Amino acid sequence: MMSMQRTTYYISLILTVAILLISNQAIASNTKQPNILWIISEDNSKHFLKLYDEQGASMPAIEALAKQGLVFENAFANSPVCSTARTTLATGFYGTELGTNNHRGLERVKLPASIVPVSKVLSEHGYFTSNNVKTDYNFLGDQEFWDALSNKSDWRGRETGQPFFHVQTFGITHEGKLHFPEKAVTKQKTRHNPSDIELPPYLPDTELLKYTYARSLDNHLKANAQITQLLAKLQQDGELENTFIFYFGDHGGVLPRSKGYVFETGLSVPLVVRIPKNFTHLVDASLTSGNTHVDGIVSFIDFAPTILTLAGIDKAQHYPGKAFLSESISLKELNKRDEVYAQADRFDEKSDFVRSVRKGKFKYVRHYQPYYPDGLENYYRYKQQAYKQWRDLYQSGELNQQQSAFFEPKTAEALYDLQTDPYETNNLATSAQYQNQLKKMRELLKKHQSTYPDLGFMAESRVVAETFSKTPYDFGQQHHQDLISMSDIADLQLLSFAEAQDELVQYLNSNNSDFAYRALISATSFGDKAKGLLPQVKNLLSRSNSIAVKGRAIEFISMVGNEDITQTFYDVYAQAQKPLEKVELLNIATLLKEQRQVKFVRSKAIKIPEKSDNRQNNKMHVWLTNRWTYLTAG
Repeated sequence: MMSMQRTTYYISLILTVAILLISNQAIASNTKQPNILWIISEDNSKHFLKLYDEQGASMPAIEALAKQGLVFENAFANSPVCSTARTTLATGFYGTELGTNNHRGLERVKLPASIVPVSKVLSEHGYFTSNNVKTDYNFLGDQEFWDALSNKSDWRGRETGQPFFHVQTFGITHEGKLHFPEKAVTKQKTRHNPSDIELPPYLPDTELLKYTYARSLDNHLKANAQITQLLAKLQQDGELENTFIFYFGDHGGVLPRSKGYVFETGLSVPLVVRIPKNFTHLVDASLTSGNTHVDGIVSFIDFAPTILTLAGIDKAQHYPGKAFLSESISLKELNKRDEVYAQADRFDEKSDFVRSVRKGKFKYVRHYQPYYPDGLENYYRYKQQAYKQWRDLYQSGELNQQQSAFFEPKTAEALYDLQTDPYETNNLATSAQYQNQLKKMRELLKKHQSTYPDLGFMAESRVVAETFSKTPYDFGQQHHQDLISMSDIADLQLLSFAEAQDELVQYLNSNNSDFAYRALISATSFGDKAKGLLPQVKNLLSRSNSIAVKGRAIEFISMVGNEDITQTFYDVYAQAQKPLEKVELLNIATLLKEQRQVKFVRSKAIKIPEKSDNRQNNKMHVWLTNRWTYLTAG
């Protein structure tokens, strides 16, 4: 087994070295602008590459690029899941501002005229743009933003001498590749030895989890072979030394507690950039020596201004991010960059609301729904056998505190020292010696939200309903002050209940449904301490016309009041007319099943849309079917 692994490694290494040795002679450029190639491996945390972690897979193609380029030690997605992360890559804007913060919107959002995907900008400035083949964006329009978009697309369709921007995605490392049957552990051997795997402390040390890790490492060997072939094509066409090559993952992954969550394993990505010999003048000399490691933080929000700067297009100032490659940016300057912001909201039918900011070695995480465990049922997540086993072990009481935390309520705030706690298991938010640091990090996030409207503070169903005639971006700009006020209401969670009570009552009695909605969530986070608010919450439930508000009131009455609310839930569910209102209600029901053992029954009156050619109907069919199947089981 190990000899086969070594053979594959050496064949790949020989091919890659041959490609790059031939390229030592710089080829004369036919273009005034460089080509740009993005090579993306899906669901790929940097921890799976030997380039970053001794336990990772050897990827000679990437290691060879690194020897002639830059290795970014701290590169991040701004969201830990495909569609939201890729939307930021495509547009250069935060999903929380565009209204693309939820994974796979029921309908794709419309972008404002002022925000044009970077591929379209490049095309308008003479580039040939191609994508093979994944877009997975949360905004309208695919084909119109690319000159070529298919599983056969490459740069070869361009005019002679025309620069290109090509995006190539390899899906072999995707989470779905780990949806194997349990019997595979004994029936399908891996090249990497599972017994050699050391798991992080938050996961149980089981044969299945180690096997899953080894399977993912094996998939990286396959990705390496695919990347080697792509680089050979680039060399064959004589374009290697005219092309900036970016290799990265589209977000972290892919074992449990990574993809979909703002932990480092969900956000960190490998990023290697090879600088072509014919265009070294476009970057500072300190970045051109090869095998240069960059310790500064960069994230997907920085990619659009970076490639536009390299292309000589003067639009970098249009974006919230900052270019990280140019003739005026030195290694020293890059290494001073130390901030990154991230978000996690709805993933298919499972919803949460989490924000994070990292500055230097410290990371701050804000859980706006702290009573929602990370491990809440999510159909796609639990198709992975490792996830199922982890939950089974929790339910049977066989886990320690670190391993159990994923399935239990969280704190509203978390603070981690990543230097001493890389796995984010030791929350320092309540430690007296870190209160000044906690306050600084909290203020950083607040400042960020005051600069960029965060539509996550409103119910998704509300945002979608209000943006048929306008873009979510424009809606957020118009309601920015309301969103800031909702952020302040959410931060009542950070006070003692005695300090927060009067304001909570004020907002629960408010006629502003957005404020009442946010106050209900803050009130629920206080648990038993907030029982005195039951009269106000019940009054709000009866008088509000908002399904989102009614759902959160039901949540409070069950979670805090510990009262049976099933009939009320059925009544409100029947009143819900908007598809996303039903998704939001069933997310609440799932919480109540898991945390309060509430039993639900699906009556014949509860209808689920049939599958059809309609995209919205199909999503609703899958999401509602999965939720009702889970809610009514056992």
